[in-house]
Amino acid sequence: MSAKDCGHHEHERKKLFRRLIIAAAALIVAVLFIILLVYLILRPAKPQFILQDATIYSFNVSQPPSPPPAFLTSTFQITLSSRNPNDKIGVYYDRVDVYAAYRGQQITLPTLLPPTYQGHKDVAVWSPFLFGENVPIAPFYSDALTQDQFAGTVMINIRVNGRIRWKVGTFISGRYRLFVNCPAYINIGKWKSGNIVIGPAPPAMKFQLVQNCHVDV
Repeated sequence: MSAKDCGHHEHERKKLFRRLIIAAAALIVAVLFIILLVYLILRPAKPQFILQDATIYSFNVSQPPSPPPAFLTSTFQITLSSRNPNDKIGVYYDRVDVYAAYRGQQITLPTLLPPTYQGHKDVAVWSPFLFGENVPIAPFYSDALTQDQFAGTVMINIRVNGRIRWKVGTFISGRYRLFVNCPAYINIGKWKSGNIVIGPAPPAMKFQLVQNCHVDV
């Protein structure tokens, strides 16, 4: 085979390679355009979360005689509901963790919610327990809790972190991050043996909240 023939075949291979790249790029652009078009037509709305109630079993701050940190032990059970406001889009909740926070500091371990599919206009309800055992808290958080005790109210944030997917017909989207923040204003109890105690002891105290949550997707 002559050098001319080899050069011709090399040129043809390069042309074929360029055509394949152009075809693949065109296919990707077409798929992205269809996804964008579906999104613009359907306009998926974020799920709507409501913190319905919270049952407080313990919320105690130990004040050790030694220098800080102090330690917070808390046990909650919450009722959290989510409504899918879309009439043509379903929502998959693939992995969703719930935990409690005080002034930005996480005070319980994350509790994993079961994977859930939420159909059009459907409502899902979860009632997880949240636990935090001897969580060290900084001195300024301890001081803030003292101030809340005198004020008579403490605000606990119930937070949700997770991943969701949208379902339109047979099409299922990629995963999106879900962030939910639910403020819960709780009436606190009294000082007892140097601890902050919410509610009577030993019975738990249930608070009806019906608090709308802030949702980011």
